[in-house]
Amino acid sequence: MVGRHSKKARGQSRRYARKPSVWSEIRGYLLTVIAVMLVVLLGRTFVFNVYVIPSRSMEDTLQIGDRVFASRLTPRLFTLHRGDIIVFKDPADWMEGEQLPTNLMSIIDSNRYLIKRVIGLPGDTVACKGSGEPITVNGKPIDESAYLKSGVNPSDSPFSVTVTDSNVFVLGDNRSNSRDSRYHLDDGNNGLVPYDDIQGVALFRFWPFTRIGILN
Repeated sequence: MVGRHSKKARGQSRRYARKPSVWSEIRGYLLTVIAVMLVVLLGRTFVFNVYVIPSRSMEDTLQIGDRVFASRLTPRLFTLHRGDIIVFKDPADWMEGEQLPTNLMSIIDSNRYLIKRVIGLPGDTVACKGSGEPITVNGKPIDESAYLKSGVNPSDSPFSVTVTDSNVFVLGDNRSNSRDSRYHLDDGNNGLVPYDDIQGVALFRFWPFTRIGILN
């Protein structure tokens, strides 16, 4: 009796433990893909964007081909700091002659962007005498050794700009190869970038793997 019952039980378990159908497996894969796409879409909409660096204007901090995550939080929602690397829309036809970071998560690149470092905040007076002299903010030299390449002059050309409300003054780290605020002092806004044009702050480089790390 015991033998017959055990054989019957094994037979029933074989009948009920059916292999998942091909359609079930496909459906599982599709649901996974959809879930990932939703997470990416929500992240892109509310949290972050991904950009590819196309030029040498931010070397050595950012190099050609680097991939970075940039937050989508704007200065209206958080406090900007001197030294932050920001992604922003072209404020006044800066794009001529400038290679632009590509937004990997835009199917249609309707907005093109620039990426530079914040040097001056609202109320600051940013100045330089040129010829290798240091950049000063409110009359005091700032230490840029953490991001300027060895031997790079802070600025070859002299300038002095007072940053107005809701604007920032930006420079590239590769000063001799960056068309930044210094080159647009006559653009009608003293080369400043309005808060409304800032798309977010570059926070993390995730490619190449040998250069993964936090920015700013």
